[in-house]
Amino acid sequence: MQEPSGSSSSRSRILQAAKHLFAQLGYENTSISLIARTAGSSESQLVKHFGSKCGLLEAIFDEGWQTMGGLFTAVTDSDPPGRRLSVLLEQVLAGLNGDPELKELLLFESRCLSKRRATTPIPQGFLGFTRQLNVMLQHMRERNELRTELSPEAVCAALIALCEGMLRDELVARHSDTGLAYTIADFKRVIEQFLQSLLVPEVARQATSGK
Repeated sequence: MQEPSGSSSSRSRILQAAKHLFAQLGYENTSISLIARTAGSSESQLVKHFGSKCGLLEAIFDEGWQTMGGLFTAVTDSDPPGRRLSVLLEQVLAGLNGDPELKELLLFESRCLSKRRATTPIPQGFLGFTRQLNVMLQHMRERNELRTELSPEAVCAALIALCEGMLRDELVARHSDTGLAYTIADFKRVIEQFLQSLLVPEVARQATSGK
């Protein structure tokens, strides 16, 4: 059943208010009452739509990943193997850079959901992204492009962990007094080298030479 427009508007206002407050104040420092007041809504409406503050954070992540998932259409099988992975990761990076508040939350507040992992489902948008990445890696294995000794599932986990860790450290450095330890350009170069290391040597040589 479709929500009445007023109810949908209330949900959207609460979602946007929470996203902004979580990014500015931190998840733990933001109360349900403050979110409701900022959204011009009520605590009962927040609970009705999201169940809890944790459910609200989960909804923010899910919506963010769903939005980024719509950008992945630029990846095609006609692209070179290394390029397919590069395009996918570039699209995620572009999506995060285009939404600084979501980037802040994903890199610093996702641990709040991790603490509740036994009772909190993983956001569907993130699951969709990991499935797409796994399918891409499986296809590379089937086409003898991925190094045979590498597990596609392990490569998927390593790629996500590498990107998450480097992006978080880059953001921490940007917010600190010590200045940037490295730039986004440095991040991209490291990822490119890592992606090349995943490929069968002959495929990697072809990708490097542009053939």
